[in-house]
Amino acid sequence: MTRNGIGIRTAQARSERLTGQIHVYDGIGKGKSQAALGVVLRSIGLGINAENNFHRVLLLRFLKGPERDYDEDGAITALQKGFPHLIDQVRTGRAEFFGHDEITSFDRVEAARGWDVAKGAIASDLYSVVVLDEINPVLDLGLLSVAEVVKTLQNKPQELEIICTGRAAPQQLLDIADLHSEMKPLHHPTADELLIEGIEIYTGAGKGKSTSALGKALQAIGRGINHPGSTRVLIMQWLKGGSGYTEDAAIAALQQSYPEVVDHQRCGRDAIVWRNSRQDLDYLEAQRGWEIAKTAIASGVYKTIILDELNPTVDLELLPVDPIVQALLRKPRDTEIVITGRCQHQPAYFDLASVHSEVYCHKHYANQGVELKRGVDF
Repeated sequence: MTRNGIGIRTAQARSERLTGQIHVYDGIGKGKSQAALGVVLRSIGLGINAENNFHRVLLLRFLKGPERDYDEDGAITALQKGFPHLIDQVRTGRAEFFGHDEITSFDRVEAARGWDVAKGAIASDLYSVVVLDEINPVLDLGLLSVAEVVKTLQNKPQELEIICTGRAAPQQLLDIADLHSEMKPLHHPTADELLIEGIEIYTGAGKGKSTSALGKALQAIGRGINHPGSTRVLIMQWLKGGSGYTEDAAIAALQQSYPEVVDHQRCGRDAIVWRNSRQDLDYLEAQRGWEIAKTAIASGVYKTIILDELNPTVDLELLPVDPIVQALLRKPRDTEIVITGRCQHQPAYFDLASVHSEVYCHKHYANQGVELKRGVDF
C-alpha cells in the first residue's frame, strides 16, 4: 500500500532507544531555545509518573544571567516546587546581546562557570537530559574551547541526552551531533501590508516544531503565573489522540495548581492518519478541535493559543483552509497564535504569519534507524 500525505507518529506503545543522542538546534530563525524548553516539559512529565528517579533535567542557560526575568521562570519554579527531584536550573552570563569586540572578563568567567556546571552534570550520572541553552554562540564567541566541549560531549554517559541551542553552531559540534535542526526565517509581505502581528508558524522536515510550540506554551504559562490575569493559554493538538504523550503530566500538574492559566485539548485517533486511510472519525475529530480553537481565538480570553499539528490536518484535507484564514484575520490583536506541523502544500494562512520558522533537517537519528525516545521526542 502506498501511503500518501503527511503522517504524524502517535504515542502508541513502541520500542524505545536507550542510547542518548546529541541534539543541536541552530539557525537565525525563532524556536531554538523554545525547543529546549519543550524537551524540558516532556522530560518532567515523564518523570512525574515514572517509578524510578532517573528522569532529572538540568536546564543550563548561557548568556541569560539571573538579573533578568524570563517568561518561563514562573512555570519552571512551579514545577520545581512540586517536583524538586526532576529539574535544576542554572543561569550564567549577562542577559544582553554583545559581539566579539565587546567581550569582557566577566563574560569569560561566567562562561567558564557554566561549563564547570555542565561538565559536573554530564559526569554525575544524575541527569537524563542536560540542556546547554545558548552554548552555540558561546562557542562562536570563543568564550569556551570548542575542542574541549566536543570531547566532553563525545564521552558523555551512554543514556544521557544533550540539547545544544543557539545561533552559529561550530562545525566540530555539528559533526558529532546525532540531530541537527536549523531554524530558517521566512518572510511574508502580506502580514506586513495588513499590519498583522502575533501569528507564528513552525513547519519543515526537521525536529523541533511541536517541541518549540510546547516551549512557547511554557513561556506563556510562566507569564500567567508571574503576572496573574495577564494571560491564559490554550494548547490544542490535532492528530494526537490517545494517551502516552509525556508533556501531558507536566501540563496537568500546572493546571492543577493554576487552573486559571492553562487549558489543554487533544483530538484525533490514536493512529497515524494517511491520505488514503482517512476515516469519518478523523474528519469529526478535526472539526471538533477546530470548533474549540475557533471559539478560543474569537473570545479574546486566551492570549496564547497553540494550534499543534494544524498544518498536516489541513494538508490531509480534514479541515478547509478559508475558515482558518478568516478566524486568524479576526483574531484580537493581543492574542498570539502558534501553528505547527509539516505540510506538502503551504495553505493560504501562511501569508498571515509575522514569524515563520522553517525547520530544516540536516541530521535526524530516526533516519539512521534509531528509535524515538519517550520524554524527548513525544
